Amino acid sequence: MKGRMNTNMGKIVVDTDVIAKYAGSSAVECFGIVGMALVGVKDGFSRLLRKENLAQGVGVTIENNKLLIDMHIIVAYGVSIRAVCENLISNVKYKVEEFTGMEVQCITVKVEGVRVND
Repeated sequence: MKGRMNTNMGKIVVDTDVIAKYAGSSAVECFGIVGMALVGVKDGFSRLLRKENLAQGVGVTIENNKLLIDMHIIVAYGVSIRAVCENLISNVKYKVEEFTGMEVQCITVKVEGVRVND
């Protein structure tokens, strides 16, 4: 699925993979986020994604030209999960809306693990 915007000069089409990669990059900039997680379908375990694979920890769907984003994250040990997630949602919503020009309707954050920072 792709996001579509009409401008006075033509149409703009944005692939959801582009939005997912941008949202993942914005997420890992937030305090308390160790990284994005990929949940294994077979075993149910999550693993920390490398920087080049951040989009795999993000799901983007578009309904009525509005974005719905699912994020799978790993948080740092000792932080307030609620505070980290509220900051993450605010930051990602702002950055993705500025980047795409589309409205973010909902961001769902799924905390898949906790890690001690080295």
